[in-house]
Amino acid sequence: MQDHTPKIMDALDAFEEGIYITSEDFTVEYMNKFMTNLFGDGVGKKCYEVITGAEEPCDFCKYDAIFGKNETHHSEVYLESVKKNFSLSELPVTNRDGTRSKLTIYRDITQRVEQEAKLKSSKESYQRLFTHAGCGVFISSKEGRFLDVNPALLKILGYEDKEEFLSLDLATDVYLKPDDRREYMDIIEKDGRVTNYEVRWRRRDGTILHILLTCNVRYGLDDEVLGYEGIVVDQTQRKKIENQIREAYDFLDKTISCSPNAIMAMDLQGLVKLWNNGAAETFGLNAEDVVEKKTIQQIYSRDVAVKVMKRMRDDGYGGKGKLNSYPLTFEKPDGDVVEGNLSASLVYDEKGNELASVAIFVDLKERLKMERELSEARQHLLQSEKLAAMGRLTSQVAHELNNPLFGIMNTLELMKTEISPQNKRRKLLDMSLSETMRLADMLKKMLSFSKPDQEKKMELDINTVVDELLLLYEKRFRENSIKHVMNLAKNPSKITASKDQLRQVFINMFSNAMYAMPEGGHLYITTQVSAPWLYIIIEDTGTGIKPEYIEKIFDSFFTTKKESVQGVGLGLSVCYGFIKDHDGDINVESTLGEGTKFTIKLPLD
Repeated sequence: MQDHTPKIMDALDAFEEGIYITSEDFTVEYMNKFMTNLFGDGVGKKCYEVITGAEEPCDFCKYDAIFGKNETHHSEVYLESVKKNFSLSELPVTNRDGTRSKLTIYRDITQRVEQEAKLKSSKESYQRLFTHAGCGVFISSKEGRFLDVNPALLKILGYEDKEEFLSLDLATDVYLKPDDRREYMDIIEKDGRVTNYEVRWRRRDGTILHILLTCNVRYGLDDEVLGYEGIVVDQTQRKKIENQIREAYDFLDKTISCSPNAIMAMDLQGLVKLWNNGAAETFGLNAEDVVEKKTIQQIYSRDVAVKVMKRMRDDGYGGKGKLNSYPLTFEKPDGDVVEGNLSASLVYDEKGNELASVAIFVDLKERLKMERELSEARQHLLQSEKLAAMGRLTSQVAHELNNPLFGIMNTLELMKTEISPQNKRRKLLDMSLSETMRLADMLKKMLSFSKPDQEKKMELDINTVVDELLLLYEKRFRENSIKHVMNLAKNPSKITASKDQLRQVFINMFSNAMYAMPEGGHLYITTQVSAPWLYIIIEDTGTGIKPEYIEKIFDSFFTTKKESVQGVGLGLSVCYGFIKDHDGDINVESTLGEGTKFTIKLPLD
């Protein structure tokens, strides 16, 4: 392997810094050219004899820390022997043979120290200004040290000990990023000064400060840059307020833009000033085609605009300056009809003068469509309940008539055996028997009608059935001040059932719950799985059921709804029949004045 040691030595000799290596007994093992020129060849001698000419180790030597703790140390020292200031770095080194040495680097900082001394010499001239100025005032060296600062700057940066502050490295301890310091130096040395230069500094506790610097360069006799002096203004609070305002504006802008509802703002002449994405989608007009180009009268007619403004100025529609609700139907440019609800408000200045108006339009087309479908479903259910009642009534009448009819038929058959076929009375008996049999056949058909074929059953997810119905009932619950709480089992097993019949069961349950809570309340809908059963629990906080009625509620024609045309007493009876047809069961628990709980049990697949 090629020995690179001579090349390394040549490289070390090229350094303009003193480098030497000593053993654990202070013997100099190596000195580069810079070090030899400065102190003479000292290889083989004790380092303190070479550096200071003393007979004892130097008081600034970190021998114990280097060899005892394996630490690296940096310091500054003035050597009387050569009349120079040095920046001293001492590093532990482990040799290939396992022995240890100390590598020491001497950097000549005499010129820098002298420059700093020159800058410090002007301290007296500026001390009064430093002390009494309300903003931060500083003098710094080009190398990045504060040479002097006033009390205001100490306070801005959170320091009490001035000596500690003067020992800071500007690039790493004060500037948030070292690159910011270098950029500042490039600018100020190019132009000689900076005015209101924005930069971020760091307080002693780590808090970020937003600073304005107004500074100029301090030059030496030969026009060399000695350092900088200037004024520091803390604008952190102003920046904080600006950021809060900006964040609030951005948040509000995003909220308005992302709202699914149409949000609009107009001046008093109706010219559109704000048009969010929801408005563009609802009205079919993009913001760039509307804002500052169209009036709201052109959007939904002048008559509507006049009525809305009139109602906003009337106390009877939500208070002065407000319109809580205004049903609105209009046709979009593509011919599609939009149905919804408009709410609006006037904007006033600090003196109470009207400035503008804002409005929110909620598209209710789909909801109104569902409500109409729900109404049709209710009518269909009511008709079904009536038909079911007629079927049960027919069944009861047929059963009651069957027995006496068969008795009559048997009697007529017996009488025929006693009367000759040629007898005129025999014909009357035959006619009577024929009519009786025809009546029996009619009753048979009536019984068949009272027990129609069951609807086709299929695999169902009970959560889906409940979710679909709640979409239809959500508005009614809200209008009746009823809060529904759902606790549905995750991924319940499938059941085989008639979807329409289960829908009718839940519609009856929800309608009864609303009837039982005229002043509002809570409706809890829960699904639970406990193999082999699925449980659906519907519990309200309504008026409850009297104890004497509990055993009757599933009977046909039993009802407590005396004032309602729908109170025919068939709802729960129909529900009970449907659930029984599915091999399930319904259980009811109720406390008068506290609420009612229905538990439906259905078999899992």
